[in-house]
Amino acid sequence: MLTNKDMKMSFQIGQIMGIPIKLHITFLLALLLFVYVFASSPASFGYNDISPASTRYFLSFVTTILLFSSVLLHEIGHSYFARKYGVKIDSITLLLFGGVASMEEIPRNPAQEAKMAIAGPMVSFTIAAFCLLSNDVLSSLQPSFSDTYIFRVIWLIGYMNLAVGVFNLLPAFPMDGGRILRAWFATRMSYVKATQQAAYIGKMFAFMMGIFGLLVSPWLVLIAFFIYIGASEEARTTTLSVILEKVPVRKIMANDVVSVRPSMTIDDLFRFIFEKKHMGYPVIEGKSLKGIITFTDVHTVPAQERVNVLVSDVMTKDVITIPIDADASEALKLISIRNIGRLLVTDNGSIVGIISRTDLVRALQLLGE
Repeated sequence: MLTNKDMKMSFQIGQIMGIPIKLHITFLLALLLFVYVFASSPASFGYNDISPASTRYFLSFVTTILLFSSVLLHEIGHSYFARKYGVKIDSITLLLFGGVASMEEIPRNPAQEAKMAIAGPMVSFTIAAFCLLSNDVLSSLQPSFSDTYIFRVIWLIGYMNLAVGVFNLLPAFPMDGGRILRAWFATRMSYVKATQQAAYIGKMFAFMMGIFGLLVSPWLVLIAFFIYIGASEEARTTTLSVILEKVPVRKIMANDVVSVRPSMTIDDLFRFIFEKKHMGYPVIEGKSLKGIITFTDVHTVPAQERVNVLVSDVMTKDVITIPIDADASEALKLISIRNIGRLLVTDNGSIVGIISRTDLVRALQLLGE
């Protein structure tokens, strides 16, 4: 799952099916890395036998762009089925090791999750079949085609998509194969237990991949590390989310909402924070919510300027709220995705409370987690 911090490190390049397509800053590193790898690898997995160097690197660049375009199509396959089942897709982001579709929540219906998970690899297999069969057909019609640069690029893209499809089907949660495995487990046990079981298998798989990587390639060790962390984090998040579904926001929110005025200076606010001991405050003028300001916002203002800068100058105007009749799992999801510390709770448009990460942690502790 991409956090709000990750989103700030991404920039949008377009839209497909109304879904924003973004490039993460790490994609630029991947672009250079893959171009170098293809340019320095021997045939048929690269172009180091081709001269001059300009041609070699041009072919490597084209292959890299086509490869990441295939990864994008892979994620669109997931997103198509997700939207079909009513899941909102915030964006698709290309990163160092591939792509990720940022969605509200994975459907807990095993059949729906399985279809969503397998859609991506099926797209990769379709691209692979199209590329490899096209080469065979064109070569049979014109034998000299197999000696062209186009043939080599198409073959490599076909082979790489085949590898991507097979790799993603490995039962290493939270990869596609691991999600299919969880969907199978979920037909036989609770969703939480299914997630924990799939995560355990995923972590064991990552551990073995890491050991193998020590003997073969450091890249496998790095991939294994990300799989292990991803499995652990998703198992934890799913468990917490299910537990908090039983807890209404109204039961754990703070009712005594302390607000500040937009005309207050940052100097006055600084003293106010130390007096009230809260780290964030809604900014209200009359009965109108203008924004929210936190201790982090205050620290962006140099000490010598705080006497002249107003709260309205540095407050966040895009305020994230949650209705009072929501459950705490919704609050956890919003706080995690947006990477924020607190949410304002509303009832018919009026602010009635505030819920923070601390409130959620306290609720979990009381529930024995």
